[in-house]
Amino acid sequence: MSFDFLSILAQWPLLLRGAAWTIGLTALATLFGATLAVAGAWARSQGPRPLGWLVGAYVELIRNTPFIVQLFFIFFGLPELGIRLSPGVASVCAMTINLGAYATEILRAGIEATPRGQIEAAQSLALSRTQIFLHVVLPPALKTVWPALVSQIVIVMLGSAVCSQISTEELSYATNLIQSRNFRAFEAYIVGTLGYLGLAILLRHLLNWAGPRFLFGR
Repeated sequence: MSFDFLSILAQWPLLLRGAAWTIGLTALATLFGATLAVAGAWARSQGPRPLGWLVGAYVELIRNTPFIVQLFFIFFGLPELGIRLSPGVASVCAMTINLGAYATEILRAGIEATPRGQIEAAQSLALSRTQIFLHVVLPPALKTVWPALVSQIVIVMLGSAVCSQISTEELSYATNLIQSRNFRAFEAYIVGTLGYLGLAILLRHLLNWAGPRFLFGR
């Protein structure tokens, strides 16, 4: 049995385009999902009780259903309600909702671990509840849970491979397209696997570098 990896690598523009789509989807989902998680964690830990219950229901729904079902509901189900989204937008929405649910619980654990004394000291300085949350509670909470949050973002990035099922042109879509053209499935999926491995390692290092510098200090 002979292997022909050159025929796969010759399709590097397609692979590069797929990797760029994966990076773009992950970047947008991380931005929107992290924002959603901060709001959700606040609602569950410090917000009004009815809002906390509502966020809790959202978290339980998303964490206990498969990502592919969430993706299909957004892309194939919402059109029944008159809401039609392109594959790219549907993928970002599904990844955002999925990351937001998991990250909400991760971040909530960090918030609840904040020493009560820090909050009381901030209250004694007449800081508002918003200022206390953003400047006293959130940064140390992020520092505490950052490794878990980074891992979850990487998992969501890897889960973007499912988005090829709705024709989003990310890396697994490119890999499937290449192997359908030259029938070199083994070589194509080896290259695709190495591509995801490289992206995951780079993303983890990038987030571990950026977090202490831009979000919660050293």
